[in-house]
Amino acid sequence: MSEMQLTKRRLLGGIAIAAAAAALVACNDSKDAADASSSGKTMADDGANVDTMQTSATSATGMPESDGDVDMAEVLKPGALPEMALGKADAPVKIVEYMSMTCPHCAHFHNTTFDTIKQKYVDTGKVQFIIREFPFDPRAAAAFMLARCSAATPGQMSTPEQYFPMVSMLFKQQQVWAAADDGRAALLQMSKLAGFTEDSFTKCLTNQKLLDEVNATRERGSKDFGVDATPTFLINGKRYSGDMPVDTMSKLIDSLI
Repeated sequence: MSEMQLTKRRLLGGIAIAAAAAALVACNDSKDAADASSSGKTMADDGANVDTMQTSATSATGMPESDGDVDMAEVLKPGALPEMALGKADAPVKIVEYMSMTCPHCAHFHNTTFDTIKQKYVDTGKVQFIIREFPFDPRAAAAFMLARCSAATPGQMSTPEQYFPMVSMLFKQQQVWAAADDGRAALLQMSKLAGFTEDSFTKCLTNQKLLDEVNATRERGSKDFGVDATPTFLINGKRYSGDMPVDTMSKLIDSLI
């Protein structure tokens, strides 16, 4: 069997066992896992994710603590995939979020914080917000691929106007599909809500080029920008790891405007 066939088989079959792997990581008692739990971030180790805290580390002043510097000019250069961005290109604050679709902290951020930040800062021209893929497991990779595919024409890439609602829907329903025994069936049902058929669903998930590009996006984030947990936010030259509530992210953005 060819390597491409093996990869496709892992993708379609592997999404059925990713939830079990995710649950095992919650029991990890290593220092890294403990540090991640206290800061509301999910560590990138051997595959999956999950701990339970959903708070971002903050300083005594209430500002989030940066865990490093990044070259924002390099960050904003195009990668393997078209950029999924909302907001004005000349906005004074640039936020690049690396996330995993099976990460509970990423879901918490997008379900409780993102819409308010979008209305308050993105829609008013103060922030450009970019999402980049950082999948931990085959199920997360599959979810990202489905968000990247046009439901009507899976050989074509989705637009931001299609991508962001799909991501939002999958995060809101994360517990339904990410923890399902039959991951493929669960993702298929979610995808049908976005207009996919079983045929277009399968064609999207067997697009080897797209899978390679999703993985390349993750590798770039890890190698070039030090991303090792999700969610990670690269904001105007600083790296922040962990979920952020509205007040914390608002305070950070306000300090940069």
